[in-house]
Amino acid sequence: MFKLIPVATALIASVVVLPAGAQQPVITRTPLQTVDFPAGYTTVSALIQIRTGCAGSHTHPGVESTYVMEGEVVLKIDGEPDRTVKPGESFQIAPGVVHDACNTSTTPAKALGVFVVEKGKALATPNPFLKAR
Repeated sequence: MFKLIPVATALIASVVVLPAGAQQPVITRTPLQTVDFPAGYTTVSALIQIRTGCAGSHTHPGVESTYVMEGEVVLKIDGEPDRTVKPGESFQIAPGVVHDACNTSTTPAKALGVFVVEKGKALATPNPFLKAR
């Protein structure tokens, strides 16, 4: 009987620990509106949330224009120095430019992003080749 208690405790602990250990993505984009405009493009307005960490180096098949609402975002654009963007500030990324956005605080950063991307293409494409600084 006493030998079963440690085994049962270990099984319960593993069930509790496994879901907690599952990693959530650092960035989430919640589409608010999608419009097929201008011709050949789709315009997507999205609420962006960046948890602690970096979104991951990526590109977009069109322009990105983002307004930071809460928190601070360290913007890393290939070929440019890192830049901190605070609430009330915005930034734009040209099509195909490799970039990353990082949140160094413990509270999520929130932003409103507008993406005008080539119709039929993914909103973002991972790119692990952001030059190290």
